[in-house]
Amino acid sequence: MLKSMTGFGMHEHAGQICRIHVEVKSVNNRYGDIVFHMPRCLSPIEDALRKHIAGVIQRGRVDVFIDATRISGGDRKINVDKELALAYHKALNDISDALHLPRPDDVYAISQYPEVLCVVADTPALELYAEDVQQTLAAALSDFLQMRMAEGNHIYDDLKERLLALGDMVRQLQQLAPLIVDGYRQRLTAFLESTIGETVDADRLLQEPAIFADKINFTEEIVRLASHLDQFETAVDKETGSVGRKLDFIVQEMNREINTVASKANSADIAAVVVAIKSEIEKIREQIQNIE
Repeated sequence: MLKSMTGFGMHEHAGQICRIHVEVKSVNNRYGDIVFHMPRCLSPIEDALRKHIAGVIQRGRVDVFIDATRISGGDRKINVDKELALAYHKALNDISDALHLPRPDDVYAISQYPEVLCVVADTPALELYAEDVQQTLAAALSDFLQMRMAEGNHIYDDLKERLLALGDMVRQLQQLAPLIVDGYRQRLTAFLESTIGETVDADRLLQEPAIFADKINFTEEIVRLASHLDQFETAVDKETGSVGRKLDFIVQEMNREINTVASKANSADIAAVVVAIKSEIEKIREQIQNIE
């Protein structure tokens, strides 16, 4: 089953200690890249969270947002930086002496200066709510993966339609191939008859059309192109996991074969089919850029 590289999942859990909020979102990336946005207090479990995500995601840039808010206020205390308060007081006295102004003996005024007073909240131990964080992440990942698979199904349906269209076009090329030589033989015959003024012996026309047929023969390219279509469809239908890179490689090979056909074929009809095939291949290439 195909999975898109873009997705979003969110989950929130209110535990006994903290309210945990997790969001997971991803965009296209050739490799797997996991970036965390979370409080520093969760750093000790980052490696475990990363391994969990890497176990279900192979490609794409994944941004993980985690917020842990303590439900109860907890114990709080006020820290007083006495040394800093004394330093402020001394500095203000120096200014007072220099400017001959009243001394700043108002305690409240000094307490308002930066970092003299600091409110410190009791931080709960991580082990008390680490499991809640991991479970909330797992729930968010579940929604995230469901969205990836839903988008992957849409891509699958589109690819199957385009593969059918490509198969029809390849068969058109197979049918047109012998007509090119016949047309060339007829044009050559008409030219020689009009130039020489008499009916031309068929044996005299064998060599030139044979050389032309060999030059424009693209049978091998068509066979390989059909094989690439089969490989692509097999990968889409049967392979699991990360198939985006393989599909991208197959599409490159498709382009190579059809470009060779375009360079060999000396026919307006075939040129029109080649353009249509290249257009479909490009649309497929754009779609698989979003496949994991």
